[in-house]
Amino acid sequence: MDFLIENWILVLIAATSGGLLVAQQLRGASGGGASVSPAEAVTLLNREKAVMFDVGEPAEYAEGHATPARALPFGQLEGSRLLPSDKNRPVVLICPSGARARRAVDLLKKAGHARVVAVAGGTAGWREAQLPTERGASETEAAAPGKRKSA
Repeated sequence: MDFLIENWILVLIAATSGGLLVAQQLRGASGGGASVSPAEAVTLLNREKAVMFDVGEPAEYAEGHATPARALPFGQLEGSRLLPSDKNRPVVLICPSGARARRAVDLLKKAGHARVVAVAGGTAGWREAQLPTERGASETEAAAPGKRKSA
């Protein structure tokens, strides 16, 4: 007890940082940058015919991506023809860490897409859940003139 009284500043800092972490988790679960577990993403893909996009950079996509994900870099997201025209169709976004995908969720929701989520933990979380991944360039990168698909 003496420790707590003598170090009340440290206790206050610890309590404040813990409260901020809890608030951040609650905010993430209730909207802005909504995320789902890899297992929930698979359910959306299988049961609700969701489409999945990897919003990482082309080099990141080539290093390894979730098998069902199509490449759609974050910078090309707005106005992309790859996005479903039916804005009620579920869209699952993923990137290496999950951070860009959460930002992309907000972007697509502002564009009118009603059901957009990010995979929590990104591609790393997808692998951790032992879900299938593959390596290789996207179709658009492989088809670019002057570039050869690596073996």
